[in-house]
Amino acid sequence: MLLQVILEGLGLGVLLVLICAVGIRKGAVGMVHLYSPAVQQRCVKLGLTTHEKIKRNSLIFKAVCVPGYISYVLVCVYGINGAKGFVQGFWQLLVILSIMNLMDRLLVDGYWVGHTNAWTIPGTEDLKPYITAKDKQKKWLFGTVGMAVIAAVLAAMMTAFIH
Repeated sequence: MLLQVILEGLGLGVLLVLICAVGIRKGAVGMVHLYSPAVQQRCVKLGLTTHEKIKRNSLIFKAVCVPGYISYVLVCVYGINGAKGFVQGFWQLLVILSIMNLMDRLLVDGYWVGHTNAWTIPGTEDLKPYITAKDKQKKWLFGTVGMAVIAAVLAAMMTAFIH
């Protein structure tokens, strides 16, 4: 079961990477809503985008990704793996979400954004690193504590729903 849950976590991480790849397919400005306000402001000033487009892309991203990720983990844990009760659901949800978080922190933020030019927006190079040390600390904190909280809430909701 653990191997299956790990593979499901890798699947969710791959889904995240694919969403990012689609988001930057026409240039990193397509995902500028994930950047700091300073980078967003510069992109607007340079005429690369507008505040309205940034807001719209952010809302679309949240409207698609959050429900998509939640659906994915719930289908995996309760539909495919047949978890019954809080503890079974919680540990599986936590493993899947934590693997996705590790892929996001190490693969996407650490390597892809930090060490390639794929996420570079022309005219904003002086604002690098796009993900500062403080941002990384926040992301790691949310990724550990936040994923545990999300897993607990989802497991509690599903336990109440099942029983």
